[in-house]
Amino acid sequence: MKTLLDGVLKISRFMQTISAVVLTFMVMLTTADVILRAFGRPILGTYEVVAICGGIVLGFGVPITSWVRGHIAVDFAVNKLPEGAKNLVNIITRGVGIGLCLLISWQISRIGISFQTAGEVSNTLELPLYPVAYGIAVCFFVLSVVLLCDVLKVLGGSYE
Repeated sequence: MKTLLDGVLKISRFMQTISAVVLTFMVMLTTADVILRAFGRPILGTYEVVAICGGIVLGFGVPITSWVRGHIAVDFAVNKLPEGAKNLVNIITRGVGIGLCLLISWQISRIGISFQTAGEVSNTLELPLYPVAYGIAVCFFVLSVVLLCDVLKVLGGSYE
């Protein structure tokens, strides 16, 4: 089990790195566009590139955020439960999350297939959109594996 947990953590950290690099690129592109606009030379397609990058930043950042439990959680009621009940609530909520993330991954994959089949591209730069859809689908699949790891941690007694 430790090998699985370590592998999922490495994948999540790699995805976090991708997210950070794309976020840095977004900041640099936006800054350059603002500066160049002052000189009457805006960068063509900045809006759509930033929008696409935003999807990448969010999608690739979610698995590590879930791993480190960096999201907002309101668990004051759960904290008052006995340990066994807390574990049951964690298993049930993670199970629902796994199902939801797998469903989202599958549906976004279908959207990616339709984008690829139709040759869907962005308006200005005509960038293909299907790789982004496939990437986000992978992100939700990895998130479902992260949630599965949470269940394994609960069952193994190592979930903080």
